[in-house]
Amino acid sequence: MAAPTMHRSTDTPSAAPQTITMIKGLNQALRTSMERDPKVIVMGEDVGKLGGVFRVTDGLQKDFGEQRVLDTPLAESGIIGTAIGLAIRGYRPVCEIQFDGFIFPGFDQIVSQLAKLHYRTQGRIKLPIVVRVPFGGGIGAVEHHSESPESYFAHTAGLKVVACSNPVDAYWMLRQAIECDDPVLFFEPKRRYHEKAELDLSVAPQPLFSSRVLRKGSTATIATYGPMVRTSMDAAIAGAEDGLDLEVIDMRSLSPLDLGPVYESVRRTGRLIVVSEAPGESSIAAEIATKVQQECFYSLEAPVLRVTGFDTPYPPAKLEENFLPDLDRVLAAVDRSLAW
Repeated sequence: MAAPTMHRSTDTPSAAPQTITMIKGLNQALRTSMERDPKVIVMGEDVGKLGGVFRVTDGLQKDFGEQRVLDTPLAESGIIGTAIGLAIRGYRPVCEIQFDGFIFPGFDQIVSQLAKLHYRTQGRIKLPIVVRVPFGGGIGAVEHHSESPESYFAHTAGLKVVACSNPVDAYWMLRQAIECDDPVLFFEPKRRYHEKAELDLSVAPQPLFSSRVLRKGSTATIATYGPMVRTSMDAAIAGAEDGLDLEVIDMRSLSPLDLGPVYESVRRTGRLIVVSEAPGESSIAAEIATKVQQECFYSLEAPVLRVTGFDTPYPPAKLEENFLPDLDRVLAAVDRSLAW
């Protein structure tokens, strides 16, 4: 499958760095992509006049018109199926799934059609479609609004799966995903939507399908992604007060996994804790643990440990703090690893 290519940005690289939220970064990425490529269209429930339930698409329909920012019926299967037809005709649709748990009515279209048409046609058909999915808990929402379904799609050959964790990555990764000729599931941690960071357009972005070392350390390695990156960084900062020197790696790309930096880190630290909000059974966290165990067996000083959500349905909002991994659970896993 074709690798993503970066084109010249329509943003002004010489502009002063700006402080943005993740919502603003995603909105700006959509706007820039639509300005530079008339084939980029946005579609989903309430993405037009309302600007999306999280206001990620705010103002886009006003500026680009109803032909390029489409308010769709409440039918995820129809959203994905229509996007596939548009992509076959040369468009680059960006579909918004309003909440993570709403993606399942469109699951068959994603795994049976979107993931397979390029392979089925021996490369003659490309499907440059991005499916944006706000995911994860921590916002006190009702049922089906706090799921972490990323492992379903990382398991499916033919799909790329990425997860941003901060406003700067949200901007660059979404632009890169839109420019990718393969279908990309783009997971956005909704409880991080209002966090802020400085975006400097003069700094070149990291490749889309790559992980990044956020904090160097020597005591143990933490591999994580999405909403748990902030939690893991907080744990590393708190652990430093007790003499722990924790390395934190943001995986960013969930399929394909970029495990090179993790291998290099584990060969130095001898310990790995994988942190994920999703349940641990048959998960991305399990895949990372397995591959590190295979590749770094003789470097490990303790078994790879996982800190994940529990293997239960996501609980009611009043109980979600008992479900979600937090700083204490991460540091407790570090202590278990060191005591092995």
